[in-house]
Amino acid sequence: MTEPDAVTRLHPALRRFAAARTDLSPATLDAVRESLDGRRRQAAAALDTSGVDIEDRAARLEQKTVGIRIYRGGPAPAPVVLYCHSGAFVLGNLDTDHLQCVEYARRAECTVVSVDYRLAPEHPYPAAVEDALAVLRWVVTNSAELQVDPSRIAVAGSSAGGALAALLAQASVAGSAPPVVFQLLHQPVLDDRPTPSQREFAATPGFDGPAVEQMWRHYLPDGTARGSAVPARTPDLSGVPPAFISCSELDPLRDEAIAYAQRLLHAGVATELHVYPGTCHGFDSLLPDWEISRQLFALQGAALRRALHC
Repeated sequence: MTEPDAVTRLHPALRRFAAARTDLSPATLDAVRESLDGRRRQAAAALDTSGVDIEDRAARLEQKTVGIRIYRGGPAPAPVVLYCHSGAFVLGNLDTDHLQCVEYARRAECTVVSVDYRLAPEHPYPAAVEDALAVLRWVVTNSAELQVDPSRIAVAGSSAGGALAALLAQASVAGSAPPVVFQLLHQPVLDDRPTPSQREFAATPGFDGPAVEQMWRHYLPDGTARGSAVPARTPDLSGVPPAFISCSELDPLRDEAIAYAQRLLHAGVATELHVYPGTCHGFDSLLPDWEISRQLFALQGAALRRALHC
């Protein structure tokens, strides 16, 4: 797909971002991290968080400490959402999806625990998954102190964080993670194999096909066993928690999100799928006050409420 075609198909509200690209090459990665962290830090500081109590702390585990941010948006003992931020496995921190965590806590009247997992390439797979799984177990162990209900746990994530959430959901049904009742995956990374949308969207804002290839090279160095690292490579999805999956039309990750939703449905898993026309990867962060972004937050919040307050 040529760039003019992508611009033409973008919603007019997003066209000012048409030239934005995510370059994850080793030579520019530090600069990209610094730029993203700075922008998200400013956005987090300016966000209206009324109705949500927020606490930064460390989850002290047996052999390590993982930074977390806790968002309390409902009465105790509250259901809990373990959240994994976006960033292609190589970018981001607790500020990256601060907006989304506030929205979920407020709209679903729940507690959100966001995980500051280790990043590739310094810490390739399985570091991020290990951190997320360790924090999930920590939440259950410390549920009384945290004033959360360990029988009502959902996992959620955006982009690369969606991959981590999907792997936690799979681990839950396999018995290697605490029970999870719901998974919310937004524009998720799910498959390392090429798809038509990855080939088609080689020059789209937010994220594009070349960035996808760079992401996987950072996260899964040569020789890494991919079967346990890539959600879509799991052969049987029977029994995994119900899912809400959302993605963008003009996103190299679109096809893997749709394919994963179809596989879940064929496995008998209740699954809600939304594809947002005219949008690109990360539209909800690029334009958080846009009508379509607000509609997404409302749908996500409603899905979490149904799953956690039944």
